[in-house]
Amino acid sequence: MSAGNSPRESLEMESFHTRFSAWTPFSNKSLNRQLFQERVALISHWFDLWTNKQRQEFLFTIFLRCTKSQLRVIQDWFSERMQVAKVDFSTVLPRFISLYIFSFLNPKDLCAAAQVSWPWKFLTEQDCLWMPKCIKFGWFLPYTPTDNEYGAWKHHYIACVSNLDWLTPREAAAVYGTLNEPKTEDEELQERQREKCLRKIVWEKIALQKQELFKVRPPWVSGTYCSRLFKSKCQPRLSQTVRDRVRLHETLEKQLVLSSLESLPKRSNISGCHSYPLLSKKNWRGVYKNDSSSSNALQPHFILISSRIPAYEMVVNSVRAGIISVVYEHSGLNLETLLYLIEKALDGQMAQSVGIFSDGDSREINLLQGYKIGIKNLLMPEVRDFWEKLGSYVAPEEEGGHVDLFVPLGASEAGIEVLSQLSQLTGTLFTAPTGIATGSYQHVLSDWLGRQWETAPPSIYFSEPKLQTWSSFTDFLEDTLKSVRKQLSPLFKELQKNISGRMIGQFVFDTMSVANILNNQEIVQALADGLIELSKENSERDVIEDNPQDTKPSLSKNDPNFELLVKLERKLQLDSAEKRTRVVRELFKSERKYVQMLEIVRDVYVRPLRAALSSNRAILSAANIQIMFSDILQILCLNRRFLDDLRDRLQEWGPAHCVGEIFIKFGSQLNMYTNFFNNYPMVLKTIEKCREMIPAFRAFLKRHDKTIVTKMLSLPELLLYPSRRFEEYLHLLYALRLHTPAEHIDRGNLTIAIDQIKNYKGYIDQMKQNINMKDHLLDIQRLIWGCPTLSEANRYLIRVQDVAQLHCCDEDISFYLRLYEHTCDLSLFLFNDALLVSSRGTSHTPFERTSKSTYQFIASVALHRLIIEDIPDSKFIKNAFILQGPKHEWICATEVEDDKFLWLSVLQNAIKSSMEK
Repeated sequence: MSAGNSPRESLEMESFHTRFSAWTPFSNKSLNRQLFQERVALISHWFDLWTNKQRQEFLFTIFLRCTKSQLRVIQDWFSERMQVAKVDFSTVLPRFISLYIFSFLNPKDLCAAAQVSWPWKFLTEQDCLWMPKCIKFGWFLPYTPTDNEYGAWKHHYIACVSNLDWLTPREAAAVYGTLNEPKTEDEELQERQREKCLRKIVWEKIALQKQELFKVRPPWVSGTYCSRLFKSKCQPRLSQTVRDRVRLHETLEKQLVLSSLESLPKRSNISGCHSYPLLSKKNWRGVYKNDSSSSNALQPHFILISSRIPAYEMVVNSVRAGIISVVYEHSGLNLETLLYLIEKALDGQMAQSVGIFSDGDSREINLLQGYKIGIKNLLMPEVRDFWEKLGSYVAPEEEGGHVDLFVPLGASEAGIEVLSQLSQLTGTLFTAPTGIATGSYQHVLSDWLGRQWETAPPSIYFSEPKLQTWSSFTDFLEDTLKSVRKQLSPLFKELQKNISGRMIGQFVFDTMSVANILNNQEIVQALADGLIELSKENSERDVIEDNPQDTKPSLSKNDPNFELLVKLERKLQLDSAEKRTRVVRELFKSERKYVQMLEIVRDVYVRPLRAALSSNRAILSAANIQIMFSDILQILCLNRRFLDDLRDRLQEWGPAHCVGEIFIKFGSQLNMYTNFFNNYPMVLKTIEKCREMIPAFRAFLKRHDKTIVTKMLSLPELLLYPSRRFEEYLHLLYALRLHTPAEHIDRGNLTIAIDQIKNYKGYIDQMKQNINMKDHLLDIQRLIWGCPTLSEANRYLIRVQDVAQLHCCDEDISFYLRLYEHTCDLSLFLFNDALLVSSRGTSHTPFERTSKSTYQFIASVALHRLIIEDIPDSKFIKNAFILQGPKHEWICATEVEDDKFLWLSVLQNAIKSSMEK
């Protein structure tokens, strides 16, 4: 029995024999298959339970173990089941079909297609494509190409095109005749000179490119000379003669651009037919006097408001009824166009007074982008001409005319000098506020320079309660209005800026319930007047008590003139000392408030985060806390020492005491601020990253941000205070030096401190400007579909103009008889170094009234290569002009006349500025 069963047992044992430790039988196929399927099911079950990342790691490990044949099986499986989205048709279709497709391209497109890939280059340079194009023009190859010769007909086409001759418009008119109106001798001479320059430029360029094309052309570059690679390879190898020719070409091109600018109508009526009736400087005053001599009561008040003012809509809504107001864009205008807006708004009237509500400080007026008007540039021809013309629109000083600048120029010596020179230059009284208010715009409600006003200048133009509300909450209102503008701008884009600004301002005022806040305005004003009278009585009593010995000698003198002079001198000294003390107290008060805001960061944020880190319940790591708060804590220590020094000095304050050396000591330690501003972008990014990735920190910020303890501010808003403080330092130092006598020991130290703070504020402003310009360029780049990279050093946007692109149906007839058709809408983005042209479309959202503009990139032209030509108005076209670049030309037209004049004026100045660099 045992002997008979032994073979079967050995066979079964052999069938269950396993390999390695996988327990897979060698020869039992059924068991092997069953066991394999069970393991596949098990692995599949595990695969279903894994995360996406685990599945990717598993597949990566499996593919690394596969052989080439196994990977090829996977590739075939994918090609059968997955459709290919993109494929090169020349590698799939038969060659004759690919050549048939390429036969529809013109020569320029064929040359461009040859640079795509080697298969395309081989196909697009076949003789069967280029021979019909040569024969069409009668260009026959003078020899028979050999079998191994490649691209002979293409090279022959390029050689024939390079040697083409052409006729200028004048020569064509002489040969074929023309319908244009006859020109004068001067115009004919200018036309001949221009044609001569153009012909010289073209022939030199053709000769240069033809010579260099076959001399240094790499074998992989096509026969065209428009390749970027060819330009980069050829230019360094040019000889000195060729370089001189290139410089000559650039000079001629520059002269051509400048001549096109000079041919534009100067301050025209935008139609290009005749000029505006401008008056000479001698006759301005006389003409306006004759118009306004009937009655001063008919002379209006005029206010000019800059869009750079924070929450300017609230200011526009504060303008009184009957006041002519104009809101202008801070960027995208120049002094000539601003003067045009004033002239158009006044409509030939003479204003009783003109107010300018713009950005600025105690030394200069930031009137427009690129026009910071101060003592240094006040006498420049363009700036001087602007103020002289502006003064001619105002009634004479004898009739009560004045110009009010809502900039604190009266708070510094440089500002007072600016006002004095403006008054002498124009013969008109210029006034400005004398007060300063750190952290707000309340200086516009302070005392004003000049005569004793029956009505303060702010009350002439504005509703004072509304203006006071705006000046107190400027920063908060600006943050609110950013979102309001974004929501309402699509609805108001067809309205004028002052109308839309007034509507938005009224909307915000109604939302704030300002009417309820100002119900008891009369009671508040009466209490304020009473407190002012009490303070005056106390100050007079203190002066008499402090100087009993000084008053006796003056009363004992018999000469009344001597007594009057002594009293006047003593009063001036007391006023100067009192104002100096007031400025120092304002400095101490504002510094104490600033330090308190920094202490909020330490107490509310830093200490709880460090305490949580020490108790092993960390919200943030020590590294993140160090990145966010190390610099701001060092600034806190520095300013606490500065505050202590001010407090000690103020406790023993007297007319002879100084604060200049305290500021100099403070200015020598500003490297702490430098570290903060250099790391400021990284701090904000770290806060946002931790907020997004750490739930505990997100909950921490939600508990502490915008609470009563933090003055309803968030952590990023609290970190803004260091950047704003230096402007307040500068205002206070200028005011302090203004009220410090020239012989005072502190005057020299104050001048040194002003230079220190001014230089550092310039460094901060430059950082702000670079960041803002970079963000603005990125926003424009995201807005325009297909837009190239715009971020370049010192590039900024000047103006955006919407125009209609036109097409001339027949260019052979006269300008006045030409018909044009509207092809598409364009948007012109003018930068300081280039003009970007994009098409503009409109997309509508279902069930909504609002629409959204879309932009598609077309081309960009360097300003120094842009030629402008005006098109006179005719029966068939209005407000049109031509923009011509090296490769493109656009016939454009604006909707209204003003837009054309403003656009051409700004574009002309931008081109001149770019060519001067």
